[in-house]
Amino acid sequence: MNALEASYQHRQAEERGQALERLSNTDYLTGVDNRRAIDARLQECWDAWLSQDTSFAVILFDIDLFKRYNDCYGHQTGDECLITVARAVNTELRKHGVSFGRFGGEEFIAIAQVETKADALAIAEAIRRTVEDMQLPHEQRKDGISVVTVSVGIAMSRQSTHPSLNKIIQEADRALYAAKREGRNCVHFFDPRDPQSIDETETIAATLRGALQNNLANMVYQPIVNLSTGKIEAYEALMRMKMFDGTPISPSRFIPIAEDTGMILPLGLWAIRRACIDLLLSDRTPMVSVNISRVQLKSPSFARSVSDLLAETGIDGRRLALEITEGLDLDGQADALRCLRELSELGIRIWLDDFGTGFAGLSWLRMFPFDTVKIDKSFLHDASSASGRKMLSDIVDLVHHRGARILIEGVEDASQLELARELGAHQVQGYHTGRPTPADLAPVMSGVAPGVAKDATKPALRQIHPRQ
Repeated sequence: MNALEASYQHRQAEERGQALERLSNTDYLTGVDNRRAIDARLQECWDAWLSQDTSFAVILFDIDLFKRYNDCYGHQTGDECLITVARAVNTELRKHGVSFGRFGGEEFIAIAQVETKADALAIAEAIRRTVEDMQLPHEQRKDGISVVTVSVGIAMSRQSTHPSLNKIIQEADRALYAAKREGRNCVHFFDPRDPQSIDETETIAATLRGALQNNLANMVYQPIVNLSTGKIEAYEALMRMKMFDGTPISPSRFIPIAEDTGMILPLGLWAIRRACIDLLLSDRTPMVSVNISRVQLKSPSFARSVSDLLAETGIDGRRLALEITEGLDLDGQADALRCLRELSELGIRIWLDDFGTGFAGLSWLRMFPFDTVKIDKSFLHDASSASGRKMLSDIVDLVHHRGARILIEGVEDASQLELARELGAHQVQGYHTGRPTPADLAPVMSGVAPGVAKDATKPALRQIHPRQ
């Protein structure tokens, strides 16, 4: 009897130990593997790759715009969303023999021992499709999609300089970030040959921190031409950046990093100051426009800083235009609108850039009285077809009825210039009328823009409705 009792107690202890082990490896909310279990599985795969050359993929994904989902539906419903997504993906990945767990917050991780990139992509796509097919409502996205989706990033074990398990996870995280940039609800595979994927991000971030002190940033200016007079009446200021070794960095590369690191705040104010000094103080043009970002608009001190800058330079606010892109996230729109109103009270003109390229343009037109709307160049370039021309004409009509001035971007030849005039645009911008140049090479405002015909001063064929 004593032996049986001892055996029973031993089994009970083992079962309790196993239960505790399962509990310590299970995410408390979703029931899938937690970070502790995932870390152990990652180490197993890493060791197998080092000893047996067994390749594996790390797949990171998270729920798109999950903060907005929580804000809209509440945190309890947000938790239910995480549980539903985790269970559905876990069920799907079991078919592939893939380890799966919650990595933190709304981010999940899958670890798959696969031989090829195609195998990893197939698993990642299965994850993306599984979540999308559930059709969980997400009505507040504002990006044309109304259901819960995920963005997925993949990295695979490979021979590289200083290989490490941490590096693979970082590469998967970069791939996930790239999937977000590409529009969400998609899969992105880390490519070490892609300049946007390598460890360049940290280098660019370091460059931005020292850009102003080391003269790594400069400004160029592209003419904006009045179609009624054919003359240059404004310039758009465009920032250029180079690395310490002189290698140029594309704005599409350094601006997102500047936003993510907060460096856009000092760089943005520097750009406004530089434009005022280069063109307005010297009276080379009556007006200059400068692009601003969502980060600047959400900064409580931005409008005050611009006000101080105008006072310091003695520039009339009416000579400065600030451009916001249509694709600006409407998250936190109350703060952005408050900032825009404060800037407008200084006399600054507010322009809407890249109109027609995103889903927020009509909302922005409804919420704020823009002085000028810049129609994205893609519509002009598509206007060679009848349907494309009709689309551009409809957009011009829409903006006219809102009372804003119209600037058509991307004019590259005389026929496009003439079409912009026929449709009733007020202004144009593009390589045909002037390329971006340093301030000292920018034509003065009194001259007729390059590429504009001598009869450019003839009136537009359509009635123009300027803001009253």
